[in-house]
Amino acid sequence: MLQIYNTMTRKKEVFTPIEENKIKMYVCGITVYDLCHIGHARVMVGFDMITRYLRHRGYDVTYVRNITDVDDKIIRRANENGERVDELTERMIQAMHDDEDRLGVLRPDLEPRATHHIGDIVDMVQTLVEKGFAYPADNGDVYYRVNKFADYGKLTNRNLEEMQAGARIDVEDAKENPMDFVLWKSAKEDEVSWDSPWGPGRPGWHIECSAMSTCCLGNNFDIHGGGPDLPFPHHENEIAQSEAATGEKYANTWMHAGAVRVDQEKMSKSLGNFFTIRDVLEKYNPEVIRYFLLSSHYRSPINYSEDGLKSARQSLERFYTALQGVDAVEVPAEGEWVERFKAAMDDDFNTAEAFAVLFDLAKQLNIAKKEGDTEQAGQLAGYLKLFGDVLGLFNQDADSFLKGEPAADGLSEGDIEAQIEARNQARKNKDFAESDRIRDELAAQGIILKDSREGTSWVRE
Repeated sequence: MLQIYNTMTRKKEVFTPIEENKIKMYVCGITVYDLCHIGHARVMVGFDMITRYLRHRGYDVTYVRNITDVDDKIIRRANENGERVDELTERMIQAMHDDEDRLGVLRPDLEPRATHHIGDIVDMVQTLVEKGFAYPADNGDVYYRVNKFADYGKLTNRNLEEMQAGARIDVEDAKENPMDFVLWKSAKEDEVSWDSPWGPGRPGWHIECSAMSTCCLGNNFDIHGGGPDLPFPHHENEIAQSEAATGEKYANTWMHAGAVRVDQEKMSKSLGNFFTIRDVLEKYNPEVIRYFLLSSHYRSPINYSEDGLKSARQSLERFYTALQGVDAVEVPAEGEWVERFKAAMDDDFNTAEAFAVLFDLAKQLNIAKKEGDTEQAGQLAGYLKLFGDVLGLFNQDADSFLKGEPAADGLSEGDIEAQIEARNQARKNKDFAESDRIRDELAAQGIILKDSREGTSWVRE
């Protein structure tokens, strides 16, 4: 049975959808004021893998991931750039989609934008005001009254009294309580705004997701996901808003991806260790990045490093080398290999254990190739491709992947083949010093030679 770790209960639970064979999932998306970074990629790829596997398992999945296209950061960046908010967000949304496409991330079924749901947001805020869970303040803002929601803090197991004791409130702050949070912000001069019962303004960040998720999936849905920094306060506030407004349980299962650290430090522009997805794509094949992000369990912290990416490249080389020269055949979704893969993925999407199954498959495939058993090799390659598709991998031609793309000043494929021919001639002449020189010279330029009975092949590091 499929088990998923639920952040709310802090344990793995047998997953039972609200409606048989159907899953409604909402994941908090990107605030589009800048290019996406490698931490965003972890969430994108992680929930793409989860969606792919759930569909592979036979579920009809409705995957919703929102876009935050109005907030303080966006307004500030647009002002810095001297452009309209919508001009900035359109550019950044297109850049995000381009990055996702290269990483093999499938588009969500629905991708609601906050600015397209202003009416729904205003309606939800109005409902909260009418029920006494929110109040308009003297400064024109509308705040959520956390003391009114008895279960505030239940997702992250926090005690409201302790949080209040540690909070500060400014003398001029319009809040009743320092823990209260904004639902609607009154408009400042020259700021993008919309009309509301409380005057011109714009939504707070937390209420956007509550309104968009319930509009797309209903008051109660199966899975709510997001990044490692979202459980508090964002998701805690979403729960308080949504359940107070609807009177129903918000999401049944909460899932959160692990953090990305860079050389064991938190990624930060101030530390100079901040990498956009595009930075990394300039140096590595997209599948290498995807494999790296999936090689650890989605909930585990992952350390971004050059060594980690090189290791991911080497692992993919093993798979593509096994697939090289084999015609994969269509295989049934049953049998020992399927059961082993399913057991790994049913255990809270344990991709690390799933890759262990794939390595065993590749080993058996290499044996079948060596023994000349083309039928067995075709079936094993079929399973490898089937599982790879679930993980979003092995979609490239094996020869093309292994030979890679030359750097701007790197050797062309023709240059490399000529060097290999010269080396072969040197070996025939028993000029082993020259043979070694050519091998070492190619290695210095990132070209690794592999000798076998069939001849010499090569890959780029």
